[in-house]
Amino acid sequence: MSVLHIVNKSPFDRNSLDSCLRLAKTDSAILLIEDGIYAARKNSAAADKLQQALGSHPVYALEADLQARGVNTDNMIDGISLVDYDGFVKLTTEYDKLQSWL
Repeated sequence: MSVLHIVNKSPFDRNSLDSCLRLAKTDSAILLIEDGIYAARKNSAAADKLQQALGSHPVYALEADLQARGVNTDNMIDGISLVDYDGFVKLTTEYDKLQSWL
């Protein structure tokens, strides 16, 4: 069963991303929204973990949340795909199950 894992908490505030990465199976994807997008920044404490995850999971970041938090796309880890709100909705229909990490 494919799962879309949605992470909305900063990796510097909570361990939601760590839990997600530990439990995500290979047929699942990860979507970073709200403060979760801070994990997508190059040279951050979470960058190595997320870079490794890209080897087995597609990783997406909600572009509007990047813009709202002033994160420049040039500072994002290579391989993370940006999605708009329509793309977010489309992702929710492409996976069998959604898992929100709080």
